[in-house]
Amino acid sequence: MSSPLKVAVAGLGTVGAGTLKVLADNAAGIAARAGREIKVVAVSARDRSKDRGVPLGGIAWFDDPIKMATAADADVVVELIGGADGPAKAAVEAAIANKRHVVTANKALLAHHGAALAASAEAAGVSLMFEASVAGGIPVIKTLREGLAANTITRVYGILNGTCNYILTEMRSTKRDFGDVLKEAQGLGYAEADPAFDIDGVDAAHKLAVLASVAFGTAVDFRAVHVEGIRNITALDIAYAEEMGYRLKLVGLAARRGNAIEQRVHPCLMAPSAPLATIDGVFNAVVAEGDFVGRVALSGRGAGAGPTASAVVADLIDIAGGRRTPTFGVPAARLAKAAAVPISKRNGPSYVRLVVVDRPGVFADIATAFRDESVSMESVLQRGRNANANVNVVIITHDTEEAALTRALKRLQSNAAVVEPPHMIRIESF
Repeated sequence: MSSPLKVAVAGLGTVGAGTLKVLADNAAGIAARAGREIKVVAVSARDRSKDRGVPLGGIAWFDDPIKMATAADADVVVELIGGADGPAKAAVEAAIANKRHVVTANKALLAHHGAALAASAEAAGVSLMFEASVAGGIPVIKTLREGLAANTITRVYGILNGTCNYILTEMRSTKRDFGDVLKEAQGLGYAEADPAFDIDGVDAAHKLAVLASVAFGTAVDFRAVHVEGIRNITALDIAYAEEMGYRLKLVGLAARRGNAIEQRVHPCLMAPSAPLATIDGVFNAVVAEGDFVGRVALSGRGAGAGPTASAVVADLIDIAGGRRTPTFGVPAARLAKAAAVPISKRNGPSYVRLVVVDRPGVFADIATAFRDESVSMESVLQRGRNANANVNVVIITHDTEEAALTRALKRLQSNAAVVEPPHMIRIESF
């Protein structure tokens, strides 16, 4: 065999320690697939005294990941620190400047700086690999970049955040509201103490921006992603949606719209037969639609030490074997700068729930607001009064441009008979 591929790992948290464990436990099989041994020669982390459950004897220790990226006797730097900027970005830039390959699980870094880092890596003649950055152990980047390379991808979408998927699954199955289930998810370790990054959709949006770049050959454009989370989803909305034949998920979706690209993350309703509808708990799934292959669906665990470390090591095996592709599927200089489709241009059906005072003329006001903005109603569901003499009116619209529906709902919100802000959830056909 050839000389070992020497690896330096920045960050020894859950994924970093998991990566060392995978490399140690499966060393023989990995070497056979890579054509040579993959050997960790250096690590960097903040606390030397912490027991990480993996042996570190004979491995050089660096307190500073940037110094490690520059000075370690390594061929590859694995960045598992996290964060769009700071030491993670500096370490990756230092590694590339010193002509070392980079493997990262850092979706935030790629979403904000991916195009520039790809150009730097290609100019330096090194690889920038990131299979672990999206959907954990699901090989979605390799599938889009290599397996589906003969296709024009028209749409890619998925459940990209296991925390949100777990919360929505539990809300549906237990009929509990968001706050109760979030607290439970935090207790189980599925949600962080500060869960905003997950539940506000930012994590999924970072991943979607990366997926869209690989799928469409466009420059990563996180600012073009419309982002909504799940804080305002109620058990009542989930129950009404189920009654009307829908399942609710937080979905990231990117699609070609002529010469422009649409990118959005938000809760949406779908038919129970849709490929994402049965993906429950902490699992992730990604669906790609190509002109020749049709629909390809991948699902599996989207986070955790094992799945994410598996993806990191898969990238190391490719580097060890000399297998290289452009970072985002096409050379960085050829990544297109596509126009963005604003959410106001979305055209499709929606679910709307209004809490209104139960008195004559209210439904006429609703119908008038919708009529004046050319919003057509497909179906209406009304339930009896609550203790405050208010009723829930649930409306499914026909295909409508979002800007028109937004105007109608804004008008209704100013109506004294509408006692809560309207609840709107988009309906998608998958």
